[in-house]
Amino acid sequence: MAGIENNATFWQKLDTILLSSNITIDRPKGTCHFKYKNLIYPVDYGFLTDTLGSDQAPIDIFVGSKESNSVAALAISADVLKKDCEVKLLLGCTEEETLSILEFLNQTEFQKAILIYRGNEIPSWANED
Repeated sequence: MAGIENNATFWQKLDTILLSSNITIDRPKGTCHFKYKNLIYPVDYGFLTDTLGSDQAPIDIFVGSKESNSVAALAISADVLKKDCEVKLLLGCTEEETLSILEFLNQTEFQKAILIYRGNEIPSWANED
């Protein structure tokens, strides 16, 4: 079985989506989750306007304290209550912020998440855009 191919051109496409969208922060760092008051957002959280994720809502994004124009990682969460999986972008997050996001997404028994960090490999089969 093959592992994840961390294709640099995939990350470039995410950066294009990021740079062609506006970020709306609707849950600033330190605010409570609207449903679960014990969940506190560790960094700013929002969405990319004019985008569409797999849940038919805009693509979610965590925004850390570092200036950045490229997506550093993806958080993929599975939620048994909602019966869905979602992809969330991480932008400008320090290592500490990234770990706090992972802890935030994994603190309930109903939702678990993994991180995929940005890669820079270009597979031999990939075409240059």
